[in-house]
Amino acid sequence: RGEAARELADAVPLPQPGGEGASSGLDRDGQGAGHHPRLPAFFGPYGGQFVPELLIPALDQLEDAFIDAQADPAFAAELDTFMTRYLGRPTAVTELCNLPLEGNARILLKREDLVHGGAHKGNQVLGQALLAKRMGKQRIIAETGAGQHGTATAMVCALLGLDCTIYMGATDVVRQAPNVERMELMGATVVPVDSGAGTLKDAVNEALRDWTASFADTHYLLGTAAGPHPFPTIVREYHRVISREARAQVLGLTGRLPDSVIACVGGGSNAIGMFADFIDDPGVELIGVEPAGEGLDTSRHGAPINKGLVGILHGARSYLMRTSEGQVEESFSVSAGLDYPGVGPEHAWLSDTGRARYVGISDDEAIEAFRLLSRHEGIIPAMESAHALAQALAMAREVPDGEEPPVLLVCLSGRGDKDLDQVQARLGGSFSTDGAVARASRMVEQMGKRTEYAGLNAARSTSLTTGPDEEF
Repeated sequence: RGEAARELADAVPLPQPGGEGASSGLDRDGQGAGHHPRLPAFFGPYGGQFVPELLIPALDQLEDAFIDAQADPAFAAELDTFMTRYLGRPTAVTELCNLPLEGNARILLKREDLVHGGAHKGNQVLGQALLAKRMGKQRIIAETGAGQHGTATAMVCALLGLDCTIYMGATDVVRQAPNVERMELMGATVVPVDSGAGTLKDAVNEALRDWTASFADTHYLLGTAAGPHPFPTIVREYHRVISREARAQVLGLTGRLPDSVIACVGGGSNAIGMFADFIDDPGVELIGVEPAGEGLDTSRHGAPINKGLVGILHGARSYLMRTSEGQVEESFSVSAGLDYPGVGPEHAWLSDTGRARYVGISDDEAIEAFRLLSRHEGIIPAMESAHALAQALAMAREVPDGEEPPVLLVCLSGRGDKDLDQVQARLGGSFSTDGAVARASRMVEQMGKRTEYAGLNAARSTSLTTGPDEEF
């Protein structure tokens, strides 16, 4: 049944695997212990269901609902309608005009930042929320790191009339405050989590605690391609739309498939969606970009495939950052959405088989890519996506000007509004040497009472024109 699920044991009351009350959800033949999974539960040796027995019926129900929905033309039509009319799909593929500044490459961006909500997350959130309604669940819980998954969940719950609770690490609440405000505006209850480092791992723990007590009427809308079966498969299939669109778009734009497909990897949802329709194209290199933080040679990174060990985290076997004794270590990244010590099991399998390779990009490299894309293309990327762009720029630098430029397809998984304050602080407080906000603040300070007097005059003028009973 595998090694101890230490992190899950912290999240819910769970005896050691092998004891009563704990289950991988699978017998030695890979079939269900008391249930009958119809989708593959493992990717090679990775994946599975290392969860308390009491959650097995909820996972079975989800798997059955997903399989039935996939075969239901009415469900497919409803999902497609929301994808196009609500999320705004298909999203564009944009070829960069001015980057790279060094080297040689055609860099194409799959613009998931243009999805309603600002990131790719809406694709699978919409699919899972419709599944929840199909199962009769009226309450949704979710975890979020950067706030993009939480935002997508809040907006879809508002659309479908579902109660919504979002668990978010306290550290992430502070560094991603704009997304927290968006979630609350759309009616979600945001619960800050102060355990551990107050990041994504800790938010998942709290969501699992909630679900263990509430699964009868609650669906846990997991936000990444990790967790127990069938979540990795469901998340991949609802995000497959990214690569399905991109493959056709790149063929139309360039007349051929890309040389490389590049995506950032935390848990790995945008990457698995971006890779899915290219996996069977052997001439297309798949590159996942993990957050190297302060460097892969330090302990301050979030790169379990590059530097981790195999273990069990949040119900599945995969690579994770842990000690030799099995204790889960804290991850580190400037990007809240990549600050996770594990990775989805399909990514672990793609790495082991050599079908995809996984590299690390440091905080500084990602921030520089963030700045370059903003300044030279007028596109502000999410800090997560900036890691993938940084890898493309690094690859371009290796290609001399005289050579045929490779076609590099990058998943721009989200937009960077949420990251402006954090990047601004890292760059020294302003995006320019003398920013307009700083100059205006000095002007207002110098204006002093004149500003206050002008405000009073404006108020008097308004009261004379609107009257006491009019609203304005």
